[in-house]
Amino acid sequence: MPNTKFPLFYDEIYSSGLDPSARFPVNRYSILSNKLKLLDVGGLIEWRRPRLAEKEEILRVHDVSYVERFLKHELRENEIRRIGLRPWKDSIVERTLRLTGGALGALEEVLEGKAMAGNMAGGTHHAFRAEGAGYCIFNDLAICAEKALERKEINRIVILDLDVHQGDGTAEIFKNNDRVYTISLHGKNNFPFRKKISDYDYGFPDGTKDREYLDKLDRVLGELKLVEFDLLFYQAGVDGLAEDGLGLLSLTREGLKKRNEKVFEWSRKKNLPTLIFMGGGYSMPIEHSVDAFCDLFMAAALRMK
Repeated sequence: MPNTKFPLFYDEIYSSGLDPSARFPVNRYSILSNKLKLLDVGGLIEWRRPRLAEKEEILRVHDVSYVERFLKHELRENEIRRIGLRPWKDSIVERTLRLTGGALGALEEVLEGKAMAGNMAGGTHHAFRAEGAGYCIFNDLAICAEKALERKEINRIVILDLDVHQGDGTAEIFKNNDRVYTISLHGKNNFPFRKKISDYDYGFPDGTKDREYLDKLDRVLGELKLVEFDLLFYQAGVDGLAEDGLGLLSLTREGLKKRNEKVFEWSRKKNLPTLIFMGGGYSMPIEHSVDAFCDLFMAAALRMK
């Protein structure tokens, strides 16, 4: 029988590779993995340990000086401050390589025939070619896109970024590449405050609720119904939750469930292999974000049955 389990990449270094005093919910990955394992009573998720991304894979997108200085722990203080994961542990290099490797591993799964695969981290859409920002060091979406486009059967990729923060790094990287179609539905008044130009951008006002959000998503997906793509990259941040400390929107957990179902149904109708990037989630307490991420990955796993 064919293996219909949902491949999900995760390593404990996603949490342990960051200093617990960082202004970032370091433990959300470990909490999420434990909760998912309890919820997945049917064994629908196939847990996979990510490999280390290779330097050559990262250089498909990023400036060689920036990459080499990061790998050698030689970034300047202003570069580290812009990324924001301070204080840095030495293990941040391995963590970043495994996080990127998890995305690449999930990409390999969908290129080999899986309908969906995911990485339980990543969606690092604020990283530019020569600098990181907003908790993002390397842009895993862009790295995966460049690698996928080397395959002769992949002509065009759509990146659907539903994180509450605009995917500015991704937009800038692919601004002159018509083989990657970038969509960002984000908070109008949220970080980054100087937006870049995606192929399609829409900024929601503060306090946006489920109905307005889902109606807009329906319109966007409807407009793309007849456009041909070969892969969907879904940046599925849950920081639009009303409980999120950085979000400014007022979406509910149920609203995010409906968001995911709309995306998955759209990709199914278009027969689009789908790679899921986890994106942001900074609720207080963090359990609100964790529950929404559990909904995301369990919904993906159920779609694989």
